[in-house]
Amino acid sequence: MRTLLILAMLTVAAAVAAPAQTMKALPPPPDVKEAPADAKKTKSGLAYKVVTAGTGKRRPNATSQVTVHYTGWTTDGKMFDSSVQRGEPSEFQVSGVIRGWTEGLQMMVEGEKRRLWVPEALAYQGQPGQPQGMLVFDVELIDIK
Repeated sequence: MRTLLILAMLTVAAAVAAPAQTMKALPPPPDVKEAPADAKKTKSGLAYKVVTAGTGKRRPNATSQVTVHYTGWTTDGKMFDSSVQRGEPSEFQVSGVIRGWTEGLQMMVEGEKRRLWVPEALAYQGQPGQPQGMLVFDVELIDIK
């Protein structure tokens, strides 16, 4: 949780410091409102779809350090965070993020891009100051360390 909080604080700081022209929100995917019928769903309720197949063979585990590019939207299409927009990938430990990401990342291989529909119970669980409800992320797994 502490890592997530630090990441959120850095994201806010980067957004405040960034020039206005770079703050234009990336458009949401067409299926941002809900997972489509062809999305797969795990027992926990995480829905996902492979957007781009990966080229790697390895999958991260909970203690792996990963480098990712991502963008997150609320189901009404509002972008709330994006390493893509900042132009710099993020690096973190797989177990140091929201539960939906921890689960989703461990199913991915290097080079893969997935869309995750993360229910609130696997996201921020109603924490004040965080995006609420189900969240949608496009996540690209760049590297596993």
